[in-house]
Amino acid sequence: MDGNAGARFMGRKPVHWLALCTLSGGALFLTWLWGVWSGGLDVAETCTLLKGQKYDDDYRRDHYREPSQIFPLHNKCNASYDLVPAWVNPTLVLLALVAVGSLVIGVNLLIVSLARTVARHRGRSGERPTSPR
Repeated sequence: MDGNAGARFMGRKPVHWLALCTLSGGALFLTWLWGVWSGGLDVAETCTLLKGQKYDDDYRRDHYREPSQIFPLHNKCNASYDLVPAWVNPTLVLLALVAVGSLVIGVNLLIVSLARTVARHRGRSGERPTSPR
């Protein structure tokens, strides 16, 4: 791999980074929905019939806030079995980092591109760019 790999990586157009932000944001939302709805509408039925786990009503009553959290996602049948797959929460973190990172890079490249365009336009029209004092 040559030394220009980083320059080529960052040299992408801002629209590529903003598209990556949009795609990872959409994947983030879909993954979150998957985790939220992993227990189905009737959690007791899902635990006992579909997953073969004991539904612990006392545990659910003591931890009633857990299934309604936005993050991390949990929907436990009992103290040891979670209906939310183990891959959901790490994937949410990864997709959020990709979305924010690509948004920051895309906006930064957009600002640099606009600044270069303005400087080029001022150079053609004969105006001298003003510098802040």
